[in-house]
Amino acid sequence: MTDFSAEQKRYLEGMAAGMAVMKSVADAGPAAAAQPAPSGPDAPHLAAQDKALAEGKKLADQEKWKRAEHPLDAYARLKREADAGKAPNPQDNFRWRYHGLFWVAPAQSSYMARLRIPNGILNHWQFAGVADLAERHGGGYVHVTTRANLQIREIAPESAAPFLEGLSDLGLMARGAGADNIRNVTGSPTAGIDPQELIDTRPLARAWHFHVLNDRSLIGLPRKFNVSFDGGGKIPALEETNDIGFQAVEVLDGAAVPAGVWMRLALGGISGHRDLARDTGVVVKPADCTAVADAIVRVFIAEADRTNRAKSRLKYVLDRVGFEAFLTQVEAVLGRALDRVDAAHVAPRPATDRMAHLGRHPQVQNGRVYVGVVVPVGRLTVDQMRGVAAIARDFGDGDLRLTVWQNLLISGVAADRAGEVEARLAALGLSAQPTSIRAGLVACTGMTGCKFANAHTKEHALAIADRVEARLALDMPINIHLTGCPNSCAQHYIGDIGLIGVKVPVGDDGDTVEGYDIVVGGGFAENAAIGRVLWTGVRADAAADHVEALLRAYLAGRTGPAETFQHFTSRMGIDHLKGVAPRETRALEAVE
Repeated sequence: MTDFSAEQKRYLEGMAAGMAVMKSVADAGPAAAAQPAPSGPDAPHLAAQDKALAEGKKLADQEKWKRAEHPLDAYARLKREADAGKAPNPQDNFRWRYHGLFWVAPAQSSYMARLRIPNGILNHWQFAGVADLAERHGGGYVHVTTRANLQIREIAPESAAPFLEGLSDLGLMARGAGADNIRNVTGSPTAGIDPQELIDTRPLARAWHFHVLNDRSLIGLPRKFNVSFDGGGKIPALEETNDIGFQAVEVLDGAAVPAGVWMRLALGGISGHRDLARDTGVVVKPADCTAVADAIVRVFIAEADRTNRAKSRLKYVLDRVGFEAFLTQVEAVLGRALDRVDAAHVAPRPATDRMAHLGRHPQVQNGRVYVGVVVPVGRLTVDQMRGVAAIARDFGDGDLRLTVWQNLLISGVAADRAGEVEARLAALGLSAQPTSIRAGLVACTGMTGCKFANAHTKEHALAIADRVEARLALDMPINIHLTGCPNSCAQHYIGDIGLIGVKVPVGDDGDTVEGYDIVVGGGFAENAAIGRVLWTGVRADAAADHVEALLRAYLAGRTGPAETFQHFTSRMGIDHLKGVAPRETRALEAVE
């Protein structure tokens, strides 16, 4: 084991001192002065709060709410009040998110629930069971999310506890799926079946999932936290959009570590804040990923801002502390040095396939294929869910694999029966046939079910797809992401074309209509990039016109079919692209 450096020793001493701090200030109230030093699993969080208070700072409201009553200690009250049909106040709306429940009024006077599904994989009877719960306690449908997860909506207060307990009966849970917690862990959706993958991410995702669930000190972070594992398969896991991204890489001979498959560590992804996770130069043995992730989270707990929610994500700790200083602290917690490898000794990332999540694709298992199912903007009825579950049971290996592209895969299908699977899907109103637009069409819940949204994103996404498919013949996939607010649940900044909902002023009386700011040139995986703002304040009823105009310009101006939309927009530049706006929009801008 490597001895601690002087800097590491100073950090450990500082952490120990910070945890002993218990100086009261007016914000904490006089009762705080009589409290003993923090102890137990919540001690790191209390110590971090106490340190902020001792410095004369004011805790964010959410930190005060956690301090007053830990959400995991309040389930009995949640159940009692929900049984009585009581809607939660703001404090409890925050607390109940620790149990996976989000009160979404005024959009819908009900709860939305998110689950924990490590690596996005569940079996057919769990999938059918969630359909039953959504029918019995929700609105009769689910949404597949951009974290390879499921959302169940329109859960009445009195159905909250029966829903959560029904999940437990299925071997599923929602604990920690919302608020200031480590969210659902994602991994490669084709893990274990992909012919080109470097490593099966399922054991890594499951190890982290159960580690988090069984350590209360990892509950109640300064802000939400995302972790993803990419195994080098054809379908990207979008790990670069996560706080921690583990990327499978092949380390070549001549490196400072033995050659073979390692997990490269990237940190600080938060695409809604226009930042992707950056390579740290660190590589991790797959078996050590949980320990390294744990150490990173513990430094985050100690260092992150408990006073300003807008600056409390890991990105801002890294911006303030610096990557190398942060990694030094991680090494101190871990108790050893991290391994580093020069990029010259790392093989190029295996190429991803932007259509690999839809249609038939061969598995590494001889004679087997997986079938990627188109789920329009992620919405499935309960009848469709039961039908898909039956297909997985009767034709596949029994698993359903959710992806970050808001669709699902049926794995383990005998190649000579894939046609039967597609016929069964068609009978359910679903398809496995990809199109260049719908393969990359992603939309958050929007105003239909989210109080933060400024536009009806799912509805507008489908309208854009209908419009483009009717008018243009695209020969390569185009990713179009629509998100309703700056929270960027649909990750608009990594789309070829990204639309973020805004309110557009109309007239002189302060009235507004739904609309979008439009960005272009984003990307992911081997082409990771943050999109650039092209147009602002585009009315929703003109959004499809703008998207069509962009795609027409691309088809007419690209150097050939091999030039991607991302490369085209980079080559042409924003100033040139502004000129392809629909004629009526250009005329309006000239008047203004």
